[in-house]
Amino acid sequence: MKTRHPRSTPCLLFANAKGEIQEYEGLQMAGSSAGQFYRPALEDLIPLPEGSELFTLPGRLPVGIEEESGEPALLESDPYGGSGQVQAVAAFMSPAYTSLATAAYHTQDEQSPLLPLFAYTAVGWAQGRFWVSGFRSDQDQRQDAANFDQETITRKTRSKLQQSGHNRLIQHLGKCCLTYCCPAARNYFLQRWEAPLPSSPVCNASCAGCISLQPSGCCASTQDRIAFVPTPEELAEIGAGHLQIAPKAIVSFGQGCEGEPLLQADTLEKSIRLIRSQTSRGTINLNTNGSLPEAVERLALAGLDSIRISLNSARLKEHSRYYQPRGFSLEDVKESIRVMKRYQRHVSLNYFIFPGVTDDPDEYQALSELICDCGPDFIQLRNLNMDPEAYLRVLQHQASAPAMGIRNWLSRLKGEHPQVGLGYFNPQVRT
Repeated sequence: MKTRHPRSTPCLLFANAKGEIQEYEGLQMAGSSAGQFYRPALEDLIPLPEGSELFTLPGRLPVGIEEESGEPALLESDPYGGSGQVQAVAAFMSPAYTSLATAAYHTQDEQSPLLPLFAYTAVGWAQGRFWVSGFRSDQDQRQDAANFDQETITRKTRSKLQQSGHNRLIQHLGKCCLTYCCPAARNYFLQRWEAPLPSSPVCNASCAGCISLQPSGCCASTQDRIAFVPTPEELAEIGAGHLQIAPKAIVSFGQGCEGEPLLQADTLEKSIRLIRSQTSRGTINLNTNGSLPEAVERLALAGLDSIRISLNSARLKEHSRYYQPRGFSLEDVKESIRVMKRYQRHVSLNYFIFPGVTDDPDEYQALSELICDCGPDFIQLRNLNMDPEAYLRVLQHQASAPAMGIRNWLSRLKGEHPQVGLGYFNPQVRT
């Protein structure tokens, strides 16, 4: 029988001057909610999921919890006598898992480097294993680490690339697969589940946490952005081919390696019509910032089945501060949802989860009002990938009241909006 939760609070993890991760039983692990430190509840702790990674956090001292007092405490030096600075440790959980608490740490000074664009979940050590503060938010296994055999992936990808020199987009996805280990690109070359259709080298927002384009001197992007606009034929070759043969088939415009796909609405419209002229099977989906409702309507009329709109916040100021939109606002995003619902199409919110902000009472109220007003069908509980302190600065976050806690937030969401599905991945809406 698998161990679901630890018997007692795990101990603190830290990295010594050599970068070695060690446990320290003198302090318990702590979690953070927008900078507020606390001891995680045992029921909020699960074994570190397979395929997750551990990160050391340069320039950041570990914060733990004193067992008897329950108060936060700083670990300023190596408790085992080593020389040099210690560093905090965080977990980057594998897909399908959502964070309940951010790693607890203290940034030493303004010279500490900005953290790369990942999510930083609280992690500790107990009973001979790592534990994280999170939960599995989707049982779909489409991106589980155990389902990817690198030898098979490499062989099938190289074979496909050799056969498809005429299609620039297939060549681009080959790099995504073999260089960046993109799960969606891997699944395309394995001919299963959800495949990507990136299309846009440009964007109409400057998201603070954009993973494909960052200003010079900022943190590095996690992958290169596509440098060309594929033709409708290049997109349709991938889209129709995948939908015709893949189990639980989905193809999605709008990927981490591109800008905003709605800016290529003409190309997308033509490609959707080409795909549907070849097959009625599977789901055609669009991942987007939802900025151009008129373009969304054109794509719905062409045969788009579902849309996933990314949203860090349902409040105007917080949305604008993160997206830094050019030529659109949160009201346009809401209208895109309404457009899809008028055509009876499926709408998901790619809602970025950040403990202490997502579960702020004012944020919950704004999300609840958006659900009632616009009628989305599904919420994807995705972790925000960004330096936690940088995100709070971008939002100029000031809590109006104590955070609800992500567990309580989720329970209230389910109770007040039972019609809204919850998960992590784009659902298949057409078989």
